[in-house]
Amino acid sequence: MGTARYLSHPQVVMDPDIPVPQWGLNEVGKARIAALAASRALNGTTAIHSSSETKAVETATPLAKALDCRLDQHAEMGENDRSATGFLKATEFEAAASQFFANPDQSINGWETARAAQTRILTAITHALDHRTGGDILFVGHGAVGTLLYCALMDLPISRKYDQPHGGGNIYSFDVTLREPDSHWQPLETLFS
Repeated sequence: MGTARYLSHPQVVMDPDIPVPQWGLNEVGKARIAALAASRALNGTTAIHSSSETKAVETATPLAKALDCRLDQHAEMGENDRSATGFLKATEFEAAASQFFANPDQSINGWETARAAQTRILTAITHALDHRTGGDILFVGHGAVGTLLYCALMDLPISRKYDQPHGGGNIYSFDVTLREPDSHWQPLETLFS
C-alpha cells in the first residue's frame, strides 16, 4: 500500500537569457512550497524523485528537508525537450504547446514529441515505483510531462484538456499498486487548506 503523488513546480522567474531548464522559482513559487513544507501534509512520504531541472529541484529540496527523506534527481523526469526553439513569448508558446498535445507523434518546431516524452516519463515513474521500499512517494516535475503521465495512467488519449491549471504548483495522487489517479490536477494548497 501507499500513495504516490505527482507535483508540478510552481511559478518561476522567466528569463529569456537563461535556458528554460535552468529557470528557478520566483518568490510566489518559493512561498507556496514553503507553506506546503510547513503544513506537514506530506507526512508519510519516504522518498522524493525529482526532475533535475532547477525549478523542480528548488521545489523538491525544501520538501525533502522538511520530511527528512531521500531526494533523487532524474534527467529522465525533465520537461518535454523544447530546446530547438528556446524561449518563446507567451502567445507563441501557448500555440506551440497546443500543437504539441494535438499532434503527439509529430515534432512541433523541433520539440520532442508528446509520445516520446510520455514514454520517457512513464518509464522513469514506473522504475521508481517498482523499486520503492515503502511509505508514500512524491514525484516532482513539470506540467506537460505530468499531464502526459496522467493520460498514460488513466489510459486516456494525449490531450491538452487534461493539462494542469495555469501557473503550476498542482498535484494529483494515485495508489502505488493500482497506479490510477484518484483525482485530476489540484492546486497544492488543497492538501492543507
